[in-house]
Amino acid sequence: MSQVKVTQVRSVIGRPEDQKDTVRRLGLRHMHDSVIKEDRPDIRGMIAKVRHLVTVEELSGGAKPRSNREGEG
Repeated sequence: MSQVKVTQVRSVIGRPEDQKDTVRRLGLRHMHDSVIKEDRPDIRGMIAKVRHLVTVEELSGGAKPRSNREGEG
């Protein structure tokens, strides 16, 4: 299955609580955080709800999440 990389590019400060919750449920905590999610309809719906706060990059099916921290990933 294909994957998408979701990156938070705008702050959730001053946004409605449901948008804040959606960003957190996507796994984003801070500005410029990125997560890789499976491209499923429920994830796409969450992205659509906060499309003004995030950017989306489609990845090939073989992409594997990597960590830039030493000793992880």
